[in-house]
Amino acid sequence: MADESFDVLIVGAGLSGIGAACHLQRDCPDRSFAILEARQGLGGTWDLFRYPGIRSDSDMYTLGYSFKPWTGAKAIADGPSIMAYLRETAREHDIERHIRYGHRFTGAQWSSADAQWTVDVERDMGDGRLEPLRIRCNFLLMCSGYYDYAEGYTPDFPGRERFAGPVIHPQHWPAQLDVTGRRVVVIGSGATAVTLIPELARQAAHVTMLQRSPTYMVSRPSADPIADGLHRRFGPRIAHALTRWKNVLFGMFIYRLCQRRPDKVKARLIGLAAQQLPAGYDVARHFTPRYRPWEQRLCLVPDGDLFKAIRDGKASVVTDRIETFTETGIRLASGTELPADLIVTATGLKLKVMQGQALVVDGQAVDPAALVSYKGLMFAGLPNFASVFGYTNASWTLKADLASGFVCRVLDHLRKTGTRQCVPRLDDSALPLRPWVDFSSGYFQRVIDRLPRQGAAMPWRLSQNYVTDLVTLRHGAVDDGVLRFSA
Repeated sequence: MADESFDVLIVGAGLSGIGAACHLQRDCPDRSFAILEARQGLGGTWDLFRYPGIRSDSDMYTLGYSFKPWTGAKAIADGPSIMAYLRETAREHDIERHIRYGHRFTGAQWSSADAQWTVDVERDMGDGRLEPLRIRCNFLLMCSGYYDYAEGYTPDFPGRERFAGPVIHPQHWPAQLDVTGRRVVVIGSGATAVTLIPELARQAAHVTMLQRSPTYMVSRPSADPIADGLHRRFGPRIAHALTRWKNVLFGMFIYRLCQRRPDKVKARLIGLAAQQLPAGYDVARHFTPRYRPWEQRLCLVPDGDLFKAIRDGKASVVTDRIETFTETGIRLASGTELPADLIVTATGLKLKVMQGQALVVDGQAVDPAALVSYKGLMFAGLPNFASVFGYTNASWTLKADLASGFVCRVLDHLRKTGTRQCVPRLDDSALPLRPWVDFSSGYFQRVIDRLPRQGAAMPWRLSQNYVTDLVTLRHGAVDDGVLRFSA
């Protein structure tokens, strides 16, 4: 027997989960729902990461919700501001009473006979004990992100045990760590490293960014003067909507330009970086990536803070490979030794498909790598199930908003037609299949063979275009002949 039963069960109380709950409150008020959250507070990513300077790499007009205007002073917001926005959204929509904190999703079994999921949960009792629970639901909505909350990705660096100082991954930043006067080496050149380095440079003796290869860096003001002007003229709701569309369309324009004229965009991005670096700086070595723009995410540098730290001599960039850690730092393949009192491994995330938990449909285990995406949120052969996965080339929440709205449309169609099950059916066995994403970032490539796949044509192709998804998910037919409904 299950301990509780709901129409919809949401897994995860981060940006996606809170947004999905708000959509359900508004669009499906007759549906009961609950949110499972393994941690003891809402926020997901923004509650987990506590490293200095934590911030968004998307503007808050697109990372924020379409229904909740962003009124903060900065468009590129820091972690605490995003957490405050999330808490305020949950409070305004009375969401927190639906959250089951300390409830970790461990697996689920679907029964076609009952048209229900039985979800296995471990409840943290607060005294070291974990109590197993079972919860039933008619529809399972995964909003738990795509990476492992337990640990980040750290390569097996030779000689790591020799280093006398602390080695820290940003996903587990010590609350009381003091870097004042210390020499810090940050391994990595992605969004986390670019965020950390200017902040650490305020107190550290020196910060070195050690990278194997460069990343594209794009400076952008943290405040949006156009948005500020729209706020003064039209008020928060209209200003938020107009700024959101401005940023969506501009982002789409840049992405398309990168696809069509990669060499021209590459030269422009490198040129803009060079303008902010000291004269004679080795831009070719340290700020010229080997890949084309948007094969990986562009790194946002708000107000050029990383470049300023380099100009001021507080930070430097070294492009080389690690030979071994030593007692006092890192020896590089070139023979150079970087002295360090503290090493930060900003080396990325571990992807965890569907939180790594087992799904079973009518007694048959589901292999995530055998799944084929339907409209970027459901999967062929998987009934009454959706998983929110945001854009790789734009703000995560843009897709999460549309996905949650589509789930509400599906639930409404089930109610109107008196049906209980919906499942995408892939009848074309000859449909060419492709990897889940066309993205060269290491955290995807390390698990690409374990990810679901996408088809070559809609609705099986994973769209990375907000306008296309807006038409398909918000205005396209729900009963399209591919998504099959039955009693």
